Amino acid sequence: MEPKGMQLLTDEQMRTFIAQGFLILKTDFPREFHENLVAQLNSVYEEEGNPGNNLLPRIRELQHVFDHPVVTGALTSVLGPNYMMHAHRHGHYNASSKPGGWHKDSYWGYSRLRNHHPHWAMIMYFPQDTPVELGPTGIMPGTQNYETRTFEDDEAPGEALASGGAGTFALIHYDIWHRSTPNVLGQPRYMLKFEFMRTEMPKSPSWDNQVATWQKPAELKLPIAEHDRMWEETWNWLSGRVGSLAGTVAAEPAHLKKLTEQLGASEPVAIDAAYELAASGKAGVHSLLLGLQSDNRDISRVSAYGLSVAGADAVPGLIAALQQADSEIVARAAFALGELRSLAADAVPALAALLRHPAPLVRHTAVDALGLMEVQVDLAVAALSGALQDESAQVRFMASLALSRLGRAAEAAVPQLEVALGDENRYVRAHAAESLNYIGTERAKQSLIKFLLNTRWCPTTTKANAFYP
Repeated sequence: MEPKGMQLLTDEQMRTFIAQGFLILKTDFPREFHENLVAQLNSVYEEEGNPGNNLLPRIRELQHVFDHPVVTGALTSVLGPNYMMHAHRHGHYNASSKPGGWHKDSYWGYSRLRNHHPHWAMIMYFPQDTPVELGPTGIMPGTQNYETRTFEDDEAPGEALASGGAGTFALIHYDIWHRSTPNVLGQPRYMLKFEFMRTEMPKSPSWDNQVATWQKPAELKLPIAEHDRMWEETWNWLSGRVGSLAGTVAAEPAHLKKLTEQLGASEPVAIDAAYELAASGKAGVHSLLLGLQSDNRDISRVSAYGLSVAGADAVPGLIAALQQADSEIVARAAFALGELRSLAADAVPALAALLRHPAPLVRHTAVDALGLMEVQVDLAVAALSGALQDESAQVRFMASLALSRLGRAAEAAVPQLEVALGDENRYVRAHAAESLNYIGTERAKQSLIKFLLNTRWCPTTTKANAFYP
């Protein structure tokens, strides 16, 4: 069952993913493979309960799913090469005739400013035939960039269902709104959820790209709104073009005034206004910087998204905003600087200094931003190494993730990562191990091997089968 070669997404599939926030795809394993998976899941859930983060080692054959060329091709297309499988995974069991509530997943109990760009994705895999009556996952198309639930009720029109034969899976933007739907058959329904993260920022398209410029998908029906300028910017970002919108629209004063007012409108309208302002040169950036400092949290947040794609003109104002007294404004400014990457090279010292800020929100946002920087890496690594001892677990595990993005350039952090392998938080330990893997020096590899040998887990050892055979 080795992959024959990745099946990268086509341009049309990538356009659809950018616009609607998900794709429904399917593997081609034989039926016997899925029957065996379901039998094992039934046994484990009945005898032991949900294995949680141990789902992959407990059901060993499941690894074949994530080696399948359709799966690896889809993840590479969206997240680039060398993507990381997150340590958190969950097998969702649904036998309820009642629908679940619409939600976005949290970050393992923590919170962070969500990315419009696809830094994170999830795969929701269905190992059994999942007709509509068995309660597949419901997804609200195009809502991946909405912080608020912009549809009114649980029966909102436009819901897409991840329904299909065994081996069907939904590849979703991490932040899309979704829910479980009613299982009216009463038979076990499993959905195996795994999370993945980008470790390399785009330099060029990682899908089967044939057309350089953005085009709206040929068939697209979104229940809420279309966002052509945001989609075009995301396409360009995925193609390696940071700040591509900057200065592409003439700044007409009356129109700028209207756009600035729209930052306080409904979220879909406000997002369009923020991206339009980002394209409107220095005058648009000025409006967004004023919006960033608004007492209205929604206006401040959507302005940060606009600034995060506004190019180099936004950098001086964002660095200045790091001195604000309001920690939420500081965090949003740090987020936008991280998204601008090398265009925000001058911000690295100020971002590093934020790791002494009293607010954990500011520290973990600054840590995330430093991991995206492609300049002054030595300073970033030194700051992130120190953050591995932060009192906040979220800061510590975000520091581990950030170091993994810097790869071999983060070699100086290896001693602190070795200490982090003994952290009390499971995700700090897991991400420290991942960072050692991505750093890849001899010492990093030896430390990782020792950690893995000391913590190895036997997937066939259970209460009923403690030792033999």
